[in-house]
Amino acid sequence: MNTLRRILLALALCMMLPRAMAADAYPSHPLVLINPYAVGGPADLLGRALAKELGEVLGQSVIVENKPGGGASIGTAYVAKAAPDGYTLLLGTAAAHTVTPAATKVPYKGIEDFEFVGMVANVPNILTVHPSVPAHNLKEFIALARSQPGKLNYASAGMGSSPHIAAEMFKYYAKVDLVHVPYKGAAPAVNDMVAGTVAVGLLNISAVLPFIKAGKLRALAYANKERSPDLPDVPTFAEAGLSDMVSGSWYSLAVPAGTPAAVVDKLAQALKTVQERPEFKKILAAQNAIAMPQQKQQATDYIRADGEQLAALVKATGMKLQD
Repeated sequence: MNTLRRILLALALCMMLPRAMAADAYPSHPLVLINPYAVGGPADLLGRALAKELGEVLGQSVIVENKPGGGASIGTAYVAKAAPDGYTLLLGTAAAHTVTPAATKVPYKGIEDFEFVGMVANVPNILTVHPSVPAHNLKEFIALARSQPGKLNYASAGMGSSPHIAAEMFKYYAKVDLVHVPYKGAAPAVNDMVAGTVAVGLLNISAVLPFIKAGKLRALAYANKERSPDLPDVPTFAEAGLSDMVSGSWYSLAVPAGTPAAVVDKLAQALKTVQERPEFKKILAAQNAIAMPQQKQQATDYIRADGEQLAALVKATGMKLQD
């Protein structure tokens, strides 16, 4: 029996050795970070900064690929079906993992089909209007919208995106009727807002800040607990009269389910190192992004809880996550 045990132990060690060696060698070639949103938006800016920093920490290039559309489901489904080897990463969002899977049929499970490396950051939303809109503060805008039910359009980064949810929350709390115009990302949404094609948006502050400062968009209220240091004269929603309006876009780093634990651990450590880097902190600050430290199981728990809160909000407000 002792001989048999020694043989079985030796076999087990032999089976574990290649895995350990593989984890030590990881990564041995470039990685790909899938961004399920369009080029040029806040997710793209954050994703490219994250990819650059991760590449430096891991010692391999991290290439960003944009696969927008379907409420972030196209790029997310691509990662869900990718080989679980740690070489295909996902810049995850609420739309990708909780909203779209709950609202419509997608070829993946929003949480179960992924291993969450960690949370990255949260970017608050801000209510902006085209300068042609005759409203210079939140009170005036609510009065205008109530006087023209169904006449004002609002832009979002896509069905189920944070700007979509934020605008629907605003409609509910402010008791106004706005018409949703979804885009495949924040960049095309902002372009049409600046052009005056769409009058309103509750988009990530990083997407609209340059246009606010240039006078091409007018900021009315910030959906955060504190004012933005870049826009100190713009009140929070609470200061302007809507205390329940706090909204932003969180971003996570995920890999396909089944990715070896040692690889996930290595990515988690790399992500932690990136978040501690002064250069990355500057990038987050430039986008008014708030760093999020949750990793692995804590990140999974956060995303699951966020989905449950969203479900409760959808039920309470009756918001539609599909047109």
